[in-house]
Amino acid sequence: MIYWDPKPEIFSYNLPLLGRPLLWYGFLFAVGFFLGYYVLVFCLKKRGQAKAKFYAEKLAFYLIIGMVLGARLGDLLFYQSWGSLTQDPGALFRFWEGGLASHGGAVGILVALWLFQRKYGLYSWLQWLDLIVIPAGLIGCFIRVGNFINQEILGKVTTVPWAVVFGHPMDGSAPLPRHPVQLYEALFYLGVFFLLLALFLRKKWKAGLLSGLFLTLVFTFRFIIEFWKEEQSEMISPHVALTMGQLLSLPLIGFGLWLLWKFKRNKR
Repeated sequence: MIYWDPKPEIFSYNLPLLGRPLLWYGFLFAVGFFLGYYVLVFCLKKRGQAKAKFYAEKLAFYLIIGMVLGARLGDLLFYQSWGSLTQDPGALFRFWEGGLASHGGAVGILVALWLFQRKYGLYSWLQWLDLIVIPAGLIGCFIRVGNFINQEILGKVTTVPWAVVFGHPMDGSAPLPRHPVQLYEALFYLGVFFLLLALFLRKKWKAGLLSGLFLTLVFTFRFIIEFWKEEQSEMISPHVALTMGQLLSLPLIGFGLWLLWKFKRNKR
């Protein structure tokens, strides 16, 4: 059993201009996107794209905006009371206050990618999606490590030897031994990243394979891991068999399976 109670701040003093300290979650979020950007540049260069950095920079801007807004909106709509959004619409843009839902972030990314493809072209929307899902696993790994340090997205109470006791959970719950589900997810996402990168480098690029694998693997795992998580949504009744995370994962799993079916049919 491990006792875990780090401070969420890297430094205790406030940063200039921001007026708030630098948090581990924000730092790891930024590191994940920084590394993801270079992975995207690498993949574009592997495809012979001479303007790899140009397209990667433009795409990164679209994706960061789409993911943060989508994740924030998803949290307000599906994990908090809707009244919090109608009474205070500005809460949508105060992402530093926490509350980012990965399912909403995924939808935000899909929309941002559509807007980017319409403006810059080069590849089809599905080909671009194949490219961005490669670094997405790496980014997701860093974000979940940030959640672990932040003591949020808690697992259920357990007696397994590797259980973690969070000293000051974000939800104010008691310090009890729990499954470190944040680390389970981080390791799985890292494995998905290496798998997709290996497939990208070894196989001829056919649109839909990487996207289908990513969506199916990641959100099937998200569905399963929810059985070891505490319910986070205020909108789910205790009598409902599935959690909000599981309900939101189902359409993304279906989309991933459809992409794999389409890929297999086109291959034939």
